Amino acid sequence: MPRVSREPVPARTEHLRDVHRLVVKVGTRGVADVDGSPNEPNIQAWAQEIAGLIAEGREVLLVTSGAVYMGFRALGLDKPVDALRLRQAGAAVGQPLLMRYWRRAFQQRGLVVAQILLTQDDVADRRRAIHLRNTIFALLEAGAIPIFNENDSVSVDGVTFMDNDRLAARLAGLIGADFLILLTDQNGLFTRDPDRHQDARLVSLVRQEELDAAQFVEDRARAESRGGMKAKVRAAEIAVSCGIPCALAHGGEPQVIQRLLHGEDLGTFFVPRERVSSRKSWILSGQEPSGEIFVDEGACRALRQRDGSSLLPVGITDARGEFASGDLVILRGPDGAEIARGLVNYAAHEVRVIKGSQTRDIARLLGRSAHETVVHRDNMVVTAPRNGSS
Repeated sequence: MPRVSREPVPARTEHLRDVHRLVVKVGTRGVADVDGSPNEPNIQAWAQEIAGLIAEGREVLLVTSGAVYMGFRALGLDKPVDALRLRQAGAAVGQPLLMRYWRRAFQQRGLVVAQILLTQDDVADRRRAIHLRNTIFALLEAGAIPIFNENDSVSVDGVTFMDNDRLAARLAGLIGADFLILLTDQNGLFTRDPDRHQDARLVSLVRQEELDAAQFVEDRARAESRGGMKAKVRAAEIAVSCGIPCALAHGGEPQVIQRLLHGEDLGTFFVPRERVSSRKSWILSGQEPSGEIFVDEGACRALRQRDGSSLLPVGITDARGEFASGDLVILRGPDGAEIARGLVNYAAHEVRVIKGSQTRDIARLLGRSAHETVVHRDNMVVTAPRNGSS
């Protein structure tokens, strides 16, 4: 593993000039050893770095994996399995074990920690998300370190984040973080799996237009974790779409957090797009899309090039998935490329009925009074370049 300090990279430092609030996510392989015992050297090293950042006046939120794996090992099981009830039991055993070591590491440095366990519903519901954000800000103002994990003891399909990488990205969007750091057991994003291919190259910088291609890298998820490289790229995509820079690096690098903040050429850096409002950040990071709506060339141009354009039924060609009114959907152009994301006013079967029609015909087609727009501009975020073509 390279340990030579490198000079700051302008393409990184220009996005890291005023980082005040950051989210740091650490993975299972860094927190727990193979036998399920805590990796105390790593925990102590990260706690020391975070304590230093707080002494500088920064705010740090920590997302930690490892509870399920530590719980499984404590129960005498060889490795986590997919059975839901066993994962829930493992989390219930492992979470207090994990927090004991984090609490001790920060107490040794005069800091208080707070534990917050989340499910998808806690950020997908706007009202609950606002209450969560207020709690987080109160903890930060009091000088505490909020430590997050998915509430795996109660998480089931439909309310799970799937992995803590995405939890961290959604949390970063919710609280308007200035930087998201994902620490893993890999040196960054590679062009191919470096364990299998000698010609694999580390990708130092990923711009927004390259994210789609980056998602097709070979994955290397571990048996004890639920994420993998694709999950980390998806988390980075969520963060940068909200205007938050993201870095992916090996958690075992010395002073890794400080070096990433310094803009060093370490790991992989994901370049953010322009910042969006708090509400639109929540739209992008609050939930997984439930479906897709395809639009024609004219609607594609309007959404990309005109500020304030809503999606009308006349420009819709198809709807895929089974979404409900109020769900998040992806808007795609004729070529399938993503244009925007937004909260839809109609269920999928209704969109299929009114697609291609004029606004004045919606009520007649559905047999009830209806919204004039399928996705209103206030509930939409353009994710493709506005001056691009489909």
